[in-house]
Amino acid sequence: MLTVNEARERILSQFTASTTESIPLIDAASRVLAVDISANDDYPPFDNSAVDGFALRTEDTSASSSTLSVVADIPAGSAPTVTLRAGQAARIMTGAQIPQGADCVIPVEDTNFKNRSAGTVPPSMITFSQQMQAGKNIRTRGMDIRAGEIVIKQGRILKPQDLGLLATLGYTDVSVYKKARVALLSSGDELLELGAPLEPGKIRDSNSYALAAAILSADAEVIRLGVAKDTRASVTDLLDKAAQEHADLILSSAGVSVGAFDFIKEVIEANGSMDFWKVNMRPGKPLAFGSYRGIPFIGLPGNPVSAFVGFEVFVRPTLERLSGKLDGGRQTVRVRCVEEITSDGRESYLRATLHTQEGIRLATLTGHQGSGNLLSLVQADALLIIPAGVKCVPAGSEVDAILL
Repeated sequence: MLTVNEARERILSQFTASTTESIPLIDAASRVLAVDISANDDYPPFDNSAVDGFALRTEDTSASSSTLSVVADIPAGSAPTVTLRAGQAARIMTGAQIPQGADCVIPVEDTNFKNRSAGTVPPSMITFSQQMQAGKNIRTRGMDIRAGEIVIKQGRILKPQDLGLLATLGYTDVSVYKKARVALLSSGDELLELGAPLEPGKIRDSNSYALAAAILSADAEVIRLGVAKDTRASVTDLLDKAAQEHADLILSSAGVSVGAFDFIKEVIEANGSMDFWKVNMRPGKPLAFGSYRGIPFIGLPGNPVSAFVGFEVFVRPTLERLSGKLDGGRQTVRVRCVEEITSDGRESYLRATLHTQEGIRLATLTGHQGSGNLLSLVQADALLIIPAGVKCVPAGSEVDAILL
C-alpha cells in the first residue's frame, strides 16, 4: 500500500490550475486571482487633505498667534484654482485636493472657527496658535501606491478589502481561475433518498450531502449525479454523465473495495485506468485514483467518516491545486494528548475535541473511532494525525492535528 504522502503526491501530480476567466469585480469575492495586479496610477492620485480644516503655508504660522484671510473654499471632488499667497488660507474638506502654495493643513478644531454645521459658509478670517510643519495633515500623491507597483499577487483568494483596492485602482473586471467542476456520485443498493421511509437493510444517503458541502467549501462546483445501483450498467451510466458534463474531477463514495457488488473499480479500468486503490491509512484504506474517459477519478470509501477524512486529505488539496490557490486549506497545529491513544500502525486520523489550558492546546478523543460514527465527527474540533508505525501515543505526548 502507498503511504498517505505518496498517494497525495501521485494525485496532485496529475493536476494543474484550471483555465482562467474574466469576471466583473463585484462577483470576484473569494475567487482566486489568476494574474498579478499592478497599479495603473499613483494613489492617492493627488496631494489631499487628511482632515477638515484650512490649507495654508507653514511660513505664515507661529507658536504664538497667526491670523490669515480665507480666500477659497475647497470641497472634496473639486479642482482648486487658487494659489495661496502670503497671509492666505483656504477652507478644505477631507480628501480634497491641496491648492497651489499650501504645504500643510490645520484642523478646523484648532482654529477659532467654531461654526461647523453643514452648509456653513467659510469665515473671512481665521486665528490659531500653532506652529505648523510642512506636510502636516497632507496625504501626498503616491504615498500608498506607486504606478506600476504590484499590489495583489496571483493565487490570492480575493477578500472584500482586495475588491475595494481594485475598485480604487479602477479595475472593473478581474482575471480569476475558473471554479473546478466536480461530478459527485454515491454507490450502493442500500442507499435511500432523503424523505424515503427506512426499510430493512437500508440507510439514508448521507455522503452525497456531506461531500457536496465539502466541495462547495473548497470553492468548487458540484455536479450531482445521484446514486449508482450495484450494477455495471448503473455505474457506467453515471460515469458517462460525468464525462458528458466535462467535469474536471469525478468523485465517488463507496463501491471501490473488493466486494462482490462493488463495480466502480471494474468499470473505471474498462474505460480508463486505475493508478492505485489502497492507502496505508485509517480510516479510509480503500481509496482509489485513476481516470475515466480522460477525466481524473477519486473513489472514496463508503463509511461516512472515511469519506470525510479522504476528502480532507486528498480531495481538498486537489481542488486547491485546480483553483490556483497558493495557500489555504486546513490549518495544522501541535496539540497535547490528554489520554493514551492506541493505533494499529497505519497513519491514523482520529477525531478529537480541543481546549486550551495555560496556553497549551489539549486534545481528547470524541468517543469510539469507528468509521461509521458520524456523530463523533460532528463533535470534533480536529483530526489528530498519528504517524504510520506508531501504535501507542502516551498521554502528554504531542501530535499534529488538522483543525476542523
